[in-house]
Amino acid sequence: MTIVSERISWFPVPDESELPPDLQGLFRAARERIGFVPNVFRAYSFKPERLSAWFAHFRLLHEPTPGLSAAEREMIAVVVSMANGCLYCLVAHGAALREAWGDPAMADRITLDWRRAEGLTERQQAICAHAEKLTLRPVECTEADLDALRAHGLEDGDVWDVVEVAAMYNLTNRMALATGQIPNREYHALAR
Repeated sequence: MTIVSERISWFPVPDESELPPDLQGLFRAARERIGFVPNVFRAYSFKPERLSAWFAHFRLLHEPTPGLSAAEREMIAVVVSMANGCLYCLVAHGAALREAWGDPAMADRITLDWRRAEGLTERQQAICAHAEKLTLRPVECTEADLDALRAHGLEDGDVWDVVEVAAMYNLTNRMALATGQIPNREYHALAR
């Protein structure tokens, strides 16, 4: 069977050899770590300096802390992406959540409908609820929403991270949707 190469963005995607050395290094590192270059890197390389800035921010936001694990950060990513209907991020971060959570079935349930994912703690449910509210009804967010997260044991730094991770995925989702980004086929088989 011949697989047709899919268009990954509605914008031109530069050839990797045309990119600055640091981004060529990023692409090499991705190939070494996960076996392929995520299409979001290729799509964002239309504006190389912005890919560098976006990726630096992305990496900082995904550093786990004692109060917010890598899996919980990916959980926020999929909750926001489902609320926005972002195919790219649902597929890519669904795969990352399967890997980070360690239970592919539970991770898929969180990705598709966190409310029916039995086994989430009340703390994790509060994180999901806030990420979804920030996505769907940001004008309704109040300080009481942050207090609700604090009531579940999150320190201020981790509350900030919940907000910032959710906000970043709203930006990333909108960029993926507005530029027609298609997820790599490889994501579908990861961590299953």
